[in-house]
Amino acid sequence: MQLSGLIRPDDTSGLIKIMSEDKTNDVLKNELERTRAELSMLYEIGTAMRSTLNLDEILYIILTAVTSHAGLGFNRAMLFMVNEKEDTLEGRIGIGPQSGEEAYHIWKKIEMEQMDLNDFIEAYKGFAAKRDSPLDNLVKNIKVPLREGGGILSLTAIEGMPFAVNTNEARAKINDLTLQLLHVDHFIAVPLKARDKVIAVILADNFVTKKPITREDVRLLTMFANHAGLAIENSRLYEQTLLLSHTDYLTRLWNHGYFQYIINEEVKKAAESRQPLSLIMLDIDNFKNYNDKLGHQAGDTVLKEIGNIIRESLRKSDWPCRYGGEEFITILPQTSKDEAYKFAERLRVRIELHPFPKEEVQPYKNITVSLGVATFPDDATGKDDLIYKVDMAMLQAKNRGRNRSCFYSPELIPSS
Repeated sequence: MQLSGLIRPDDTSGLIKIMSEDKTNDVLKNELERTRAELSMLYEIGTAMRSTLNLDEILYIILTAVTSHAGLGFNRAMLFMVNEKEDTLEGRIGIGPQSGEEAYHIWKKIEMEQMDLNDFIEAYKGFAAKRDSPLDNLVKNIKVPLREGGGILSLTAIEGMPFAVNTNEARAKINDLTLQLLHVDHFIAVPLKARDKVIAVILADNFVTKKPITREDVRLLTMFANHAGLAIENSRLYEQTLLLSHTDYLTRLWNHGYFQYIINEEVKKAAESRQPLSLIMLDIDNFKNYNDKLGHQAGDTVLKEIGNIIRESLRKSDWPCRYGGEEFITILPQTSKDEAYKFAERLRVRIELHPFPKEEVQPYKNITVSLGVATFPDDATGKDDLIYKVDMAMLQAKNRGRNRSCFYSPELIPSS
C-alpha cells in the first residue's frame, strides 16, 4: 500500500528538503530583523537630525550617532567639511574617548543605564560641557588640501567613495600625516554628499576596543552618510537665509534688528560673568554734504568701504553693526573702557587716512568720523541705558569739533 506523503526511514530526501527550507526561512527571518533594526536606527537618527537646523548641533548629532552603541557604535568619529574657496578639508568636530580608562567609564555607563541615542546625546553634552576634548581641539586645527597626494581624507572627497582599512598590511602601505597625527590605525572614511557633491568626510575608527571594521560597518556608515549630508546641506541653507535676514544689504554688517538682539544677549552674559562690555558708536562727519555734492551712489560707496574697514579691524568675538543712515555701532565683549577707547582711536585714524573717492569735496578735504565709547557696567545699568550713553558720547565728539573719540561723561549735554 502506498500512503501519500509518507517518508520512509531510508529515504531522507524529503527531510533534507524540509530542513533546507527551515534554514532558509531562518536566514530570511534574521535578515528581515536586521533590516528592520537598521531602518529603525536610521529613522531615530534622522529624527534627531531634524530636531534642529543649527549646524554645530547637527554635526554633534551626526558624530554622536556614529559613536553611540544605539547608533553605529564606533569608538571615535571625526568630521571634516569642504571649504570650496580654499579648496581644502577643514576639521570641524571630533567625538570619542581619549584614553582607555576614559573609554571604559563612558561605555560602562552606557551599558549599565541602557541608554538610547537621545540619552547618549544628553550625557555626552554634559560630559563635553565640563571639559575641553583633546580630540575635538586637535581635529579643529587640521586642514587638508583637496588635491592628489593630499591623503586618504582628500582622496575620499575627490573620489566621492568610501575607503576602509582593516588589516595591518593595508595600513602599512599608507603614508598619511593626518592619520599619524590622529593616531589612526584601522579606519573607515566616508564622503557626505548633497546634490551629488561631496560637502564633508567622516573618519571613524575603534581606537580603544580594536574591534575589526567589517563590510557591514562600511555599508551602514555609507547609508548613514547619505542622510547626514542632506541634514548638513539643509542646515547650511537655513543659516544662509538667516544670515541674509540679519545682514545690512549695503555694508554686509549686522543690521539694526540683529544688533538689538545681540546687545541684549551680550549684556546678560556680561552681568553673569561680571566682565565689562563696551560699545563704540561711529558717525560719518558732514556726510550730508558729501551726498548732496556727489549723489547717494557715491555715499553708498563710502558706507561700504567704512563697513569693510570696521570688519577688518575687529576681533572674532566682536559684533560690527550698521545702526542706521551713516551711523555704525560695534559691540566689544569683555572689553574695558580704556581698551575700547584705544580701539576707537585706531579706527578713527585708519578711516581718516583711507583714500575715499573725491573726498576733497568735504570741508576738511577728507572723510572723517566721530566716535563715542560707553561701557557696561561702568556707565550703564542695562541695554537701553548703554545705547543711550554711547549715543551721548558720540554727540560729545561732534560738539567738540568732530574727527575725534570721546568717553561717555555724566556732564554730557546733547546739542539743541
